[in-house]
Amino acid sequence: MQIVSTTDRRRQMPMGDRIRARRKALGLTLQQVAERSGLSAPFISQAERDLSVPSLVSLLALADALTVDLTYFMEVPDSGTIVHRAAKPRRIEVDSPVDYIDLASNLADRKLDIILMRVPPGHAFPTDQRNGEDFLYVVEGEMTGTVGKTKAKLGDGDSLHFDSLQPHSARNASDRDVVLLYVGTPSIFRKSADGVIEAGEADA
Repeated sequence: MQIVSTTDRRRQMPMGDRIRARRKALGLTLQQVAERSGLSAPFISQAERDLSVPSLVSLLALADALTVDLTYFMEVPDSGTIVHRAAKPRRIEVDSPVDYIDLASNLADRKLDIILMRVPPGHAFPTDQRNGEDFLYVVEGEMTGTVGKTKAKLGDGDSLHFDSLQPHSARNASDRDVVLLYVGTPSIFRKSADGVIEAGEADA
């Protein structure tokens, strides 16, 4: 008989089941999660039934409301991976026109994110503020970045490095894709010691 661990079972769960399992583990109703997250109860219900795929912003709101790290909802390779091959990109599956590729190893209690992003023309990242430090490097293309009162047009090889408590946003105002390398702390994809965050094990 094959014994499947709790960790393995959670890895096999669809995202909607993970959202529902965590909500029920906390004893919360859909309406309570809606009030905590700022999302609508019908939207959360659809997400739990895998009828809609939450955006990265919505997933962050759900993670905060359900007191888990973002990786609780996602399929992420084991923490032992330290070499990442270009032929096998680890895409972060969210409802977004932006293509996110995770370049960081999933170390226990990892401190930073390293993400390669391909941003389509016209896409704008909403203004954000949070504790931490961000670095953005333009690999290819043009991007307009705003940090506090400073607004700058960035091209190939240009970068931004700033305290992310400052209001910041970015937009691809060009007519072609821009490729960005993002490095930030603290990690929003931080893993637990076994590489997976189980319900009830995340920081409160």
